[in-house]
Amino acid sequence: MLQTETLHAGSYIGGEEIKYNHRNLKVLNPYNQEVIGKISPALVDDVEKAILNADKVFHETMKHMPAYERSEILRKTADLLEKRAQKFAEMLSLEAGKPIQESRGEVTRAVQVLRFASEGAKSIYGEQISLDSAIGGENQMGVTKRIPLGVIAAITPFNFPLNLVLHKVAPAIATGNTVVLKPAEKTPFSSVLLYQLLEEAGLPKGALNILMGPGQELVEPLVTHPKVRKVTFTGSGKVGWMIKEMAPRKRVTLELGSNAPNIIFADADVEQATQAIAMGGYTFAGQACVSAQRVYVERSIHDAFVKRLVTELQKLKTGNPLDEGTSFGPMITEDAAIRAESWINEAVGQGAKVAIGGKRDGAVVEPTVITDVDPDMKVVCAEVFAPIVSILPFETEEEVIASANDSEFGLHAGVFTKDIYRAFRVADAIDTGGVWINEVSVRRYDHIPYGGVKNSGIGKEGIKYAIDDMTAIKFIGINLKS
Repeated sequence: MLQTETLHAGSYIGGEEIKYNHRNLKVLNPYNQEVIGKISPALVDDVEKAILNADKVFHETMKHMPAYERSEILRKTADLLEKRAQKFAEMLSLEAGKPIQESRGEVTRAVQVLRFASEGAKSIYGEQISLDSAIGGENQMGVTKRIPLGVIAAITPFNFPLNLVLHKVAPAIATGNTVVLKPAEKTPFSSVLLYQLLEEAGLPKGALNILMGPGQELVEPLVTHPKVRKVTFTGSGKVGWMIKEMAPRKRVTLELGSNAPNIIFADADVEQATQAIAMGGYTFAGQACVSAQRVYVERSIHDAFVKRLVTELQKLKTGNPLDEGTSFGPMITEDAAIRAESWINEAVGQGAKVAIGGKRDGAVVEPTVITDVDPDMKVVCAEVFAPIVSILPFETEEEVIASANDSEFGLHAGVFTKDIYRAFRVADAIDTGGVWINEVSVRRYDHIPYGGVKNSGIGKEGIKYAIDDMTAIKFIGINLKS
């Protein structure tokens, strides 16, 4: 079992750890509120130091490093992570409150991200352009190449503190950029463990720098610094759009919120759809932006579906996330759980009914299903980010498409039907960045294009797509006349 008594992390700048013993924040286990360690938050001056260090290493080392060396660093890191998977999984369960089986799943995905990035480092191509397509272009040729941008600012959330960090750090390394990372202050230690792996795998000191602490003090000087060429952020819409306003002339990728619709037609495999929603609405206590939140069920099967879903949720076992039998854990903080509970109570006060769950014990909110909801209730129209699924009946395809699109968000959706024509028709009509057919909205593989529309953000993640956005296209023209 991982020992946590001595966990005390500072920021990492240029390969050196920086701590201020008079400035410490406790990091709590969400399950039992025990202290698992502490971090020493960075000072504003440290932001400047980290960026200048990253810029120096970029110009002196990373931009000149051959692709095969960048690829090898990422491959070695993947191998090291695979060997130490249990240690990382335990850390994720301790700091994020994830059931250990889910934590192992996140580590497995993180290994894949590193391997995708390792392959991607060797697959960055330009193209030849036929200049004689233009008048005067005879005896000339043009080529393009992709070049790294420089310093990347990466700001990451608590819910996938290893995998979402790697979705930013791994493609940045693959492309020869350097990174200044600000991880969530509630889940910092997995980033420290990752930093140590990358260093062991041969990443030059200063290619990755970590700033510990709350975003209120660090985000603005980080994203507005003139040497930061790109900002990649995953988190709340409020902060994300504020970052976009702060950095209007920089490349910015925003992965923000959602309230994912999932549509179940009467001809669907109801058992498969039920199991998918039971997973997709309640994994990591519903704290994923693509969690199933609004579930539209054709009226003829509505009642049967609700009963099946309740039966599935009764199988979930709440307990210590480190216990092998635990399948459902706490929310990240008790305050988050209190907010979720208040939304449930507000919906009930407005006429909704709770089919199962609805109660809170500390930071644990029971897996909850709500019926008889109206579209303007918070649990339906806002991002709940909790283990709460609302079930809404519908009559026609046109009606449910309109309902699914009636949202400020547009990240992922799910459609369950055996009618292939309907499946593609509805998928085309839903205004989201991604649509799953006969799969729940929460599903994500780490090489697919991932990103939303509307208030769900801008840009795409997924290794290939992140590599494209972390590089610039440079044109080189050649006069072939002797």
